[in-house]
Amino acid sequence: MMKSTIAELLNSDKIGTEVQVKGWVRTFRSNRFVALNDGSTINNIQCVIDFENLDEALLKRITTGAAIAIIGALVESQGKGQKVEIKVAHLEILGDSNPEEYPIQPKKHSLEFLRENAHLRIRTNTFAAVMRVRSALSFAVHKYFTENGFYNFHAPIITGSDAEGAGEIFQVSTLNQKNIPTTEDGNVDHSQDFFGKETNLTVSGQLEAETYAMALGKVYTFGPTFRAENSNTTRHLAEFWMIEPEMAFYDLDMNMDLAEDFIKAVIKDILVSCKDDLDFLESRLTQEEKSKPANQRSEMALIEKLKFVSDNNFIRLSYTEAYEILRNCKPNKKKKFQFPINEWGVDLQSEHERFLVEKHFKCPVILFDYPVNIKAFYMRLNDDGKTVRAMDVLFPGIGEIVGGAQREERLDVLKEKMAVLDIDEKELWWYLDTRKFGTAVHSGFGLGFERLVQFVTGMGNIRDVIPFPRTPQNAEF
Repeated sequence: MMKSTIAELLNSDKIGTEVQVKGWVRTFRSNRFVALNDGSTINNIQCVIDFENLDEALLKRITTGAAIAIIGALVESQGKGQKVEIKVAHLEILGDSNPEEYPIQPKKHSLEFLRENAHLRIRTNTFAAVMRVRSALSFAVHKYFTENGFYNFHAPIITGSDAEGAGEIFQVSTLNQKNIPTTEDGNVDHSQDFFGKETNLTVSGQLEAETYAMALGKVYTFGPTFRAENSNTTRHLAEFWMIEPEMAFYDLDMNMDLAEDFIKAVIKDILVSCKDDLDFLESRLTQEEKSKPANQRSEMALIEKLKFVSDNNFIRLSYTEAYEILRNCKPNKKKKFQFPINEWGVDLQSEHERFLVEKHFKCPVILFDYPVNIKAFYMRLNDDGKTVRAMDVLFPGIGEIVGGAQREERLDVLKEKMAVLDIDEKELWWYLDTRKFGTAVHSGFGLGFERLVQFVTGMGNIRDVIPFPRTPQNAEF
């Protein structure tokens, strides 16, 4: 007999047919009712046991977390909450679960406790729902770019460049850490290392993706990136996934159009494909909101917030316009901001971004034309010499979710900017070549996938939207 998934059975109209299902016990009550889940849906299926046909030793083995196989008739449910249930004819224990040792019991656990048991937290409704949404979002990303003429590009994970220029990188080396070879002047002799030079884990696939966009037209990366940033916050990870499209012949306006359309499209996709999981996550978030002070509660329920983003145009304004709004706003004048806005050119912090989105405009915002001194070297310099063609998409509860720019396509200007920042041309000779041979206007952006998952699921901590979070002092599992 073919095994059915619980998702299939709960939507089945084959009442009276014999079915087989396998899964894990969520609860077992009255020695009769098994709530079974196999990961295919947020919903359990109730399996009703005629306990007179099962010996006592087998009944004792039906515990939370145990893996079981059931064969029985699919019948109309006598209880509330589901249309069908299974009248059990045969039950087999596939894998026992000791109730005294199994940490994921049918009660509310703190998210911190579940992070400590990240290998088992997927068996809770919350994390199963989050990870199904994550999977569906990943598929929606690939579908969007494929349908819009992009080619998927696999950027290298090990690289000799630091695209951001921040220096917060994880070094890659095979040198003996107990006996590191040095040069005559006392520096590490990287010529003896595996790659013969200093290398690190990538912080971005953007620079490499640009080279492919200048031949294939439109490409995108979707892969792991790494930042050795010592930040123990709800918004930062040391290992995370980045979506980075790069497009030849796109200027900044076209780049902003694409970013907005892309985000709206994948959210619309998820609203349809993950309805049950989003309903559950919304209910969970609503309960969580009740414990917060009234002035800290979200004004919108989760699904309403997602529809608001997908159905409305994003506000667009320059950094200078945003600066004036922030400089003159009440929180700044009353010194409520942790980082006061006093002079043009300051780097906006999350509190500023969220004020613009959540308090001032009350919708997603795209800021553009940032001061040159707070943005990366590869962003196109504007004619004013003070700003670059950069853009950030800001979301409620998140702050920056997308960062991008029109790239500097002029070789002479790019070289000048690199010289100011003391970036060695020899290290990026291949990147400069793209400005020598057929240069053209081009643009791109990066979106941290986990921040998108965080927004769509309503989870407050980014560590709860990736299977095994990597953070400072934590590389468990």
